[in-house]
Amino acid sequence: MTNQVVRVNNLVKTYGKRHEKQYTALKGVSFGVEDGEFVGIMGASGSGKTTLLNILSTLDKPTSGQVLINQQDVTALNGNQMADFRGKEIGFIFQDFNLLENLTAFENIALPLSLQNVSPRKIKPLVDKIAKRLSIEGVLDHYPTELSGGQKQRVAAARALVHQPAILFGDEPTGALDSNSARELLQTMESLNQKDRVSILLVTHDPFSASYCQRILFFKDGQIGQELKREGRSRADFYQEILDNLGTFAE
Repeated sequence: MTNQVVRVNNLVKTYGKRHEKQYTALKGVSFGVEDGEFVGIMGASGSGKTTLLNILSTLDKPTSGQVLINQQDVTALNGNQMADFRGKEIGFIFQDFNLLENLTAFENIALPLSLQNVSPRKIKPLVDKIAKRLSIEGVLDHYPTELSGGQKQRVAAARALVHQPAILFGDEPTGALDSNSARELLQTMESLNQKDRVSILLVTHDPFSASYCQRILFFKDGQIGQELKREGRSRADFYQEILDNLGTFAE
């Protein structure tokens, strides 16, 4: 049996009180992410993909349904347990980097370990290892204001991965980058996935970013409307299929 690092069962999220006008953002969504898989989530604004990511990353709770990450039911955790779980099992790359400006790149990357009370003696080799993997060893003593957009996002990626989470979530991680930096980040994510077997769930509206995934779930009106699989084809071929499907899917 394959090992699913994420399992979503019949997820429903409704906003608004019972006697007011309600809006259902997710309407019974179910899917899984296999260990070592690179999955993309696409959809127009308001399709439910951001709501899904917020629930998966334990920032929001569903109205009903279940989310299992690394076999743990995250919907059943209380506040303290959730923060602890998030700190250990989840890595997150945001569109706007979310780096702390008053900390160096090294200190930003070390933050998840510091929050888990890992000893400084153990932190340094872990930070150095992931920095080398992401080719940012030379900027560790720099502050975010001294870094390019691409370097900032690599620092953010290192921070997301330093504690070896079960899953890496990306929320439009290339959105604030120029095309060269975006391509570099996507190639890095693809390499992390293929060589280090990092499981990745990428939310994006960008077909180019999505073409790096192995499988794409298209969201429409709070449901999964379609699924595309790359299945060994070239990225260029997959990119073209995504473009073709976006045209028909948007109608």
